[in-house]
Amino acid sequence: MDSCSSNSSGRQPSSVSSGQSREYKLVMLGEGGVGKSAIIMQFISHRFPEDHDPTIEDAYKTQIRIDNEPANLDILDTAGQAEFTAMRDQYMRAGEGFIISYSITDRRSFHEAREFKQLIHRVRRTADTPAVLVGNKSDLQHLRQVSREEGQGLAREFQCPFFETSAAFRLFIDDVFVALVRQIRQHEKEAVIAMERKSRHHTSVWKRLKSPFRRKKD
Repeated sequence: MDSCSSNSSGRQPSSVSSGQSREYKLVMLGEGGVGKSAIIMQFISHRFPEDHDPTIEDAYKTQIRIDNEPANLDILDTAGQAEFTAMRDQYMRAGEGFIISYSITDRRSFHEAREFKQLIHRVRRTADTPAVLVGNKSDLQHLRQVSREEGQGLAREFQCPFFETSAAFRLFIDDVFVALVRQIRQHEKEAVIAMERKSRHHTSVWKRLKSPFRRKKD
C-alpha cells in the first residue's frame, strides 16, 4: 500500500465516550527534523506547528472513528536518534503500533528508518509488529533525495503500508493513522483465531487420549 492507492481514510469525528472505546498506543519514530510532530499536530488539530524542538518527547490523545468503530489514540511523539535507552525500551514494549517516518529530502533519515525497524525487532523479538512507513515532506519535490520507489521498496521489506505525506499541506495524514489502527485490529483478530484453533486442537487431542480409557471402562 502507498499514498497512491487510496485517499479514503474512514476517519470520522467520534461522539462515543472514552469508556466505550478501545485505546490504541501508537509510537511515532524517526530522526529529528523529519516532521514527526507536524504529522501528529495536523492529524489531531489540523494545524502546522511553525516551530518545535525535535529533542522533546511528548504524548497526544485523540478520539476518532475508524470503519465505524470508536478508537482512542494515545500517540507518543519521540525524539530522534535510533539509539537504545531505558525509556525507549519501555515505549517500544508498550507500543501496539509504530509509525516509522523519514523525510524525502534527507537520505540519512531514510537509512535511519531501517535502524528504527531493527530496533523494534530487537526489543519486541518479533517481526510481526503493526507498522506504517511514512516519507514526509512530499511537497518539497525540488529537494527530494529519496524516490517514491525507494520508499515503496523499503515498505515491502518491512511488509507494511507506505505513504508519502505532506504535513505542511496535510496530505495523506489521516490515512497513516487509519492504516495503523486497521493493522492492529487485524493483528488482534488473527491472534484470536490462532488461539481458538490451538484450543480446538488441544480439545481434540484430549478426546483422542481419553477414548481408549472410556472403552476399557465400558
